[in-house]
Amino acid sequence: MSNQAILFIGRDSGTSRHRASAFRRLGYDVFVIDPFSFFPNNRFIGLWTWHMGSLFLEDFVRRSVLTNLPHKKFDLVYVDSGELIGPSLVLDLQRRFGPVINYNIDDPFSPRDGRRWRLYLRAVPLYDLVVVVRNSNVSEAFSAGARDVLRVYMSADEVAHSPRQISEQDQRKCASEVLFAGTWMPERGPFMARLIDLGISLSIYGCRWQKAREWSVLRSFWRGPGLYEDDEYARVIQCAKVNLGLLSKGNRDLSTTRSFEIPCLGAVLCAERTSEHSQLYKENKEAVFWSDPEECAWRCRELLNQEELRKNLGISARGRCLQNGTMNENILTQILNRILYPKSSTTPPLTSLISEARDSDGGKGRGVHALQFQGDQPPSHA
Repeated sequence: MSNQAILFIGRDSGTSRHRASAFRRLGYDVFVIDPFSFFPNNRFIGLWTWHMGSLFLEDFVRRSVLTNLPHKKFDLVYVDSGELIGPSLVLDLQRRFGPVINYNIDDPFSPRDGRRWRLYLRAVPLYDLVVVVRNSNVSEAFSAGARDVLRVYMSADEVAHSPRQISEQDQRKCASEVLFAGTWMPERGPFMARLIDLGISLSIYGCRWQKAREWSVLRSFWRGPGLYEDDEYARVIQCAKVNLGLLSKGNRDLSTTRSFEIPCLGAVLCAERTSEHSQLYKENKEAVFWSDPEECAWRCRELLNQEELRKNLGISARGRCLQNGTMNENILTQILNRILYPKSSTTPPLTSLISEARDSDGGKGRGVHALQFQGDQPPSHA
């Protein structure tokens, strides 16, 4: 166990809070400062950063963070996301505590988020390590002036995404056929509407779906806003027969947090076929993939008709997720080793790490020897 202390600057909610908790489980003394807590209206701040790029906020956030620092020494500073953190604060923190790391689960080099990342991009050259979750971001971060860049996968959390005991009451409250939990994005409305047109019984949880042009079609399938409580999220995922994994095109995703959380919970992942998904999971043995809504609908129908197949997929998916090491404690250890022990630690390419995990059991997955769909390919939908 470590006696080292980490100053964690990031949201005290969601996956950011999961990462802070994972640091604590690893034995670090963690002190969290949530820069959004300095603003009474988070929705306003979100709109302001989107349109104005945190204009006029940099000095206020800097002074607020420094004022709220405890009287103690930290071995390093970890900034989660960082849209409110400007270069002046990074320099202040380095002078006081040494290395400052940035981890960003979003795509700050994409135009999707307006001007949200203006301060982040200005601070990139000052961080001792910039951690990204997309291959494309590596060269982009170096081009933005980053000193050192580490690419990792997104990750599930060992505690937040551990399978729950599901009661009959949970089943009655949370059961669904085909579930999608996530925020509306422009490309998702037409996709979901097409699934409905193809006869798929959907359950949709997430915010902003009322903005979809297809809302009149989707309305009766929407179950509520985002699932922000860990237990509720876990139970809804586990009680779904099939969980869809949709990507954010604006974020250039090839995998998302759902790609790890759903398998970690031992649930069935039915996701878009990408190079990363195919690297992470053996198709039809550990997860199910599709390339368009027609194939997705076909895969969903196959899964809904085969309870034993769903059970085996869930078991194998969780086993693979654990073997791949795409869990918070492992990913954060990689990050800390890179900054704290640069001379003694080397980080193999991610594809090598995942391939080694899959090769360790011949690519079979846990608990599954042969899983067969009723057809090798979906019927023609021309």
